[in-house]
Amino acid sequence: MQVQSVYIHIPFCKQICHYCNFVKYFYMETKADAFIDALIKEIDTAIPGRKNVFRTIYMGGGTPTALSMEQLQKLFQFLNEKFDLSSCEEFTIEINPGDIDTDKAKLLHGYGVNRISFGVQVMDDEMLEKIGRMHRVKDVYTTVDILTQSNFSNISLDLIYALPDQTVAHFEKTLKEALQFGLPHYSTYALQIEPKTVFYHKRRKGALHQPPEDDEVEMYQLLQENMKKQGVYQYEISNFAKPGFESKHNLTYWNNDYYFGFGAGAHGYLPGKRTANYKPLGTYMKEISRSGSAVEHFEEITLQDQIEEELFLQLRKAEGINTEAFRERYGLSLDKLYQEELLQLTNDKLVTYHDGSYVLTNRGMLLGDRVFQQFLLLENFEQKIKEVKSQTV
Repeated sequence: MQVQSVYIHIPFCKQICHYCNFVKYFYMETKADAFIDALIKEIDTAIPGRKNVFRTIYMGGGTPTALSMEQLQKLFQFLNEKFDLSSCEEFTIEINPGDIDTDKAKLLHGYGVNRISFGVQVMDDEMLEKIGRMHRVKDVYTTVDILTQSNFSNISLDLIYALPDQTVAHFEKTLKEALQFGLPHYSTYALQIEPKTVFYHKRRKGALHQPPEDDEVEMYQLLQENMKKQGVYQYEISNFAKPGFESKHNLTYWNNDYYFGFGAGAHGYLPGKRTANYKPLGTYMKEISRSGSAVEHFEEITLQDQIEEELFLQLRKAEGINTEAFRERYGLSLDKLYQEELLQLTNDKLVTYHDGSYVLTNRGMLLGDRVFQQFLLLENFEQKIKEVKSQTV
C-alpha cells in the first residue's frame, strides 16, 4: 500500500477560538514568511523530485487563508512544482468565513484546489462572539457567494453543536439555515472541551454551562433527520454528503491508509510508523533548518495497533468494516478474532451485521466510544492471532 495522501498544517490564525486545541499561533507576517520557507524545505526533503502524483492533498490549520496573497502565491507555486496538481483527485483547503476574497479564491482555484472546507460553527452572531469566532453570519453568505462565483462546487460547511447555553431549538434554527445553502457536504461535531483552551479554564471555574446530555442526543438526532430530508446522507459519524461528494482525504484516515504530515505539529502515518512533528514554531523551524525534518518522535505500529485502529476508524463510516476486506488485508477472520466482542456489541444493539459488514446502529453512533473500547480489551493478542490464523482458510 503506497502513500497517496498529503496533509499540510498551516498554524496561523487571526483570532484563537475558545474551544480550539489545534496547533495554532497568532498570524504575524515575518513569522509566516519564515514558516513557509521551512515548510517548503520539509516537503522538499521528504519527497524528492518534481510533479509527484498523490491522490489527495489537504491543507488545514489554523487558517491557511490567514496567509497573505504573496505568501499563498509562494507556497502554491512550490506545491505546483512538487506535485502534479492536475492529477490530484481532491485538493482541499480550510478557510474561515470572511477570510477569503475574490483574488484569493481565484488563486486557489487556479492552482487546482477543488474542495473548500469552511468553519461556520453556528449561524448566530451572539454565539459566534461567545465562542471566540471573528466572523459573523453575513460573512457566511458573502463567502458562499465568492466561492460559487469562483467556480467552486465542492464546498463543505462545518457546524458545532452542544455549545455553551445552546438549546435544541437554537441548534435546529442554525441547522436549517445552514442547509438552505444546499451545499454538497456538511461536517458536524459535538463540542469537546479540550485542555489548554479558554473553555477548559472556564469549566474548571464553573463558568461554562453546557447543554444536558439528553439535549445533545436530541441535537444529533435532529441533525440526522434534517440531513436525510435534504438528500445529504450520513457516510461517517460526523459527516454528511450528497452522493459523490464524500471527503476523499478524510476517508484516507477512516480507511487507515497512509499519508504524509507536514508543518508544525502535523501528524503522519507511514508504513510501520506514525510520526509527530514538533509543535513550537521556533523548534519546528530550527529542526527544519538543521536537518530538513521536524519529526519529534516516531511511534512504531504493531499488528495489534494497526488492527485496533482499523476497527475503530472504519466503524466510524456508515458502511462499517467489511469482513472480506479485513481478511484480504490481514489474512485473518474478523469474526473469529473478535468473536466475543462482536457478539456482545450485537446483543447490545450497538453493532449490526449487514451485507458482509459490521456497522454501527443509530444507538452505536451515539455511544461510539463504548463500542470502540471493546476492541482495545483483547487479551493475549499474539496468541489469539496464532489461533485465528490456524483456523482461517
